This record gives sequence, structure tokens and C-alpha cells, in this order.
Amino acid sequence: MLSDSSTLIIALDHLVKSFASANAVNGISFSVAKGEVVGLLGGNGAGKTTTIGMIMGLVTPSSGSVRVFGVNMVDRRYEVLHRMNFESPYVDMPHRLTVRQNLDVFARLYGVEHASDRIKELAESLDLTEFIDRAAGQLSAGQKTRVALAKALINDPELLLLDEPTASLDPDTADWIRTRLEAFRTRRNATILLASHNMAEVERLCDRVIIMKKGQIADQGTPDDLIRRYGRTDLEEVFLDVARTGALQKGETR
Repeated sequence: MLSDSSTLIIALDHLVKSFASANAVNGISFSVAKGEVVGLLGGNGAGKTTTIGMIMGLVTPSSGSVRVFGVNMVDRRYEVLHRMNFESPYVDMPHRLTVRQNLDVFARLYGVEHASDRIKELAESLDLTEFIDRAAGQLSAGQKTRVALAKALINDPELLLLDEPTASLDPDTADWIRTRLEAFRTRRNATILLASHNMAEVERLCDRVIIMKKGQIADQGTPDDLIRRYGRTDLEEVFLDVARTGALQKGETR
């Protein structure tokens, strides 16, 4: 059952999204509480990205409901979009604009007051200063990821949705990103939903894990609980068990 707690930030109830004859998401229900970091795991085609799209209000559900900050995202998303943000290395910013110009555009879209001060603050805290006036298309992969994180934090969001935030990064840069995310979560008491294939990252950042398979929730729990339940040594082994053979038991929703 979904909790009726006033601290819920995300609440999905029997959410379905159908494309042609297939269900990309098939009746999932879960909730995420304020200040919680939840990992959304699953193989390619499990339904993670479609789920995030519905939470953002970009994809319309076929049935079921998705509420963020208590608001129905199908018809009232504009009431809460300024309180959330999204980051993915697969979404490029306009290449011809400089980093500063890109961040200024997003600051305006989110209605950020004193945008220039906010951009300066992020440039200093995320080490963007040396290339802040360089065209986005001229940045390295690591630099682009830092800029994407700055864009995601431009409005100091209460809810942060992350889709593979450290994909294709070297270990040092990936660790740098995770450290900044941890600091942001602590300072802001932010709620984070993280889709990732990096199990070590999920173990480090997440309070709870939801594993999806073929559009459904296969299992869920804390990383430690799942590792213990499956008799494995780490979350990657648990993920492989679920992906290859299915869960030992279907996870209950909060």
C-alpha cells in the first residue's frame, strides 16, 4: 500500500505505460519519502527511463497515477516543476552556447532569482570557472557531466531525478560527482531518485533499491537487506540474480 504520509515526495499507484502492443511499465506502485535516496535498477528495457519520464510529466501514463509533491503530474505538473530537476549525460546542451549562457537559459526557465550569482556559486563549487565561457560543444566528457550537474542544481531542487549520472566517466571523476551529490543531499535534505547500472554507486548513495524487470517491480529493499536475502556478497550479484532468474519474492511497495 502507498503511505498517506505528508512527507511523501513521489507516489506511483498502479502505473502503466503502453506502447503499441507492449507495456513498458506494467502496474508499478511505489513511493519515495522526503530526504530519501532511492535507486531504480533494471536491465535495458526494464522501464526505468519511461518511469522517470512519467514522474517528470513528460510521458503520459496509459493508466494509474503519478503524484509529485501531492500533485497529479498529468494535468498539474507546472505547479511543481520548479521544485524538481533532472540530470542525464545522454541529454546534451546546445553546443554553440557557452557554459555560462546555457546555465543562464536554464536559470531563467526555472525562475531563479539572482541568476548570475547562482551561476557563479555553482561554477566555484563544481569547478567550472576555467571553462565557464567555453562553448559546451568543446568540453570533455567529464566537463560536460559537471555542467550537467550544475544545470540540475541551478534551482536548488527539492527533488532530483538522475539517469546514469556517472556513465562513461573515469573512476576519479565519477567519485567527484558522487561526493557532490552526497553533499547536496545532506545540505538540502533533498529527495533523489537514481537510475544506474553502477551497483557500487547505488550501494554508496541509496537508502533503498527498487529493481525493475519487464516493466514490473521484481524486488526492493535496502542494499544490505537485498544482499542478505539473496545470500550474495554485493548488490551486483543480486542484480544478476534478478535479471537472469527472477526475484526470490516480489517486493512489497511502501
